[in-house]
Amino acid sequence: MKKILIAAIALMLSIGAMAQFHHGYFGRGYGYGYPRVGLSVGVGYPYYPYYYYPYGYPYYGSTYYYQPSKLDLQIDDINNKYDYKKSLVKHDKGLSHQQKKAEKKELKYEREQAINQAKQDYYNNLGKK
Repeated sequence: MKKILIAAIALMLSIGAMAQFHHGYFGRGYGYGYPRVGLSVGVGYPYYPYYYYPYGYPYYGSTYYYQPSKLDLQIDDINNKYDYKKSLVKHDKGLSHQQKKAEKKELKYEREQAINQAKQDYYNNLGKK
């Protein structure tokens, strides 16, 4: 009975190990993958082998975060505003297909103009500070 139990546990462990997803660098000219292996000790970060990390070093987080510029935030706001307007046009049942297409084209043109204006204002005000 003991031997059957040990064999069943060994079988479950081996099936679990084979079911792991393999990570690899298939798009970079390499044709092999590595299983994700993690060893951890109760506290702290898990240890992964060096080949798991894309650049050979672990990422444990950083105190330096990407801080978007005011221009990036303005462009995001402009894009969100025009995406909302585009969705309103898309779901407007009173417009024909050609009218919707023309409205979307006009909104795209207005968005590009607003982004260009925001860039121009941002770079003009940069030198004045």
